[in-house]
Amino acid sequence: MVDTKVTTARLSITSDKFEILVKPDPALDYKLGKNTDLGSVLVAEEIYSDANKGSRASSEKLLKHFKTTDSMEIAKQILLKGDLSLTTDQRRRMIEEKRKQIVQYINKSFVDPKTHTPHPPTRIEYAMEEARITLDPFRRAEDQAKNVVDAIRKILPLKSETLELTVTVPAAYSAQSYNVFRSMGECKSEQWLSDGSLKVLLAINAGLKAALLDRLGAATKGSAQVVEG
Repeated sequence: MVDTKVTTARLSITSDKFEILVKPDPALDYKLGKNTDLGSVLVAEEIYSDANKGSRASSEKLLKHFKTTDSMEIAKQILLKGDLSLTTDQRRRMIEEKRKQIVQYINKSFVDPKTHTPHPPTRIEYAMEEARITLDPFRRAEDQAKNVVDAIRKILPLKSETLELTVTVPAAYSAQSYNVFRSMGECKSEQWLSDGSLKVLLAINAGLKAALLDRLGAATKGSAQVVEG
């Protein structure tokens, strides 16, 4: 059996299977594009047909499917194109991060049609639990959000209500304001005015308007001008 401090990455091509032994955290970082040093990922520069049994893949099959016998090049392809076995802790952490991102997306993009305000994150989380949502740790949160929204709509009333605001801030506060814009909505357009001010057309969840005004007021010392439409 493989050591618990070692995990496996595998790639199946037609009926042939190729596996490598890797260090869990460096391998996950590499697959996510956070680590470029393949040498720090591999436990051994061996390509297996079955890592648990120690069975090595034949040179003939490596040449057939990868056009090379270079173990480093093949390992790179297996890691990037294949499946990485996650540790229990890695899977838990990745799914929790995806869950937070999706909850944040729903909170920002939808409102309760009765109150026209966003549902609190905890209420969205409870709805996801009740709907028995299963998340893919590798799939982008935004790509999974639509299915989550469709599933929890039976439990939680959701309405997409977008508001467009024209916001003008003095140049001195543009950087701080940009952080607010990015975190709370979508910049549809931007324009630098002759006096150096920044004018942005911002699309936000209607229920976030009050929070946006508070944050912009703090970021610009009350100098931001906000007009609907």
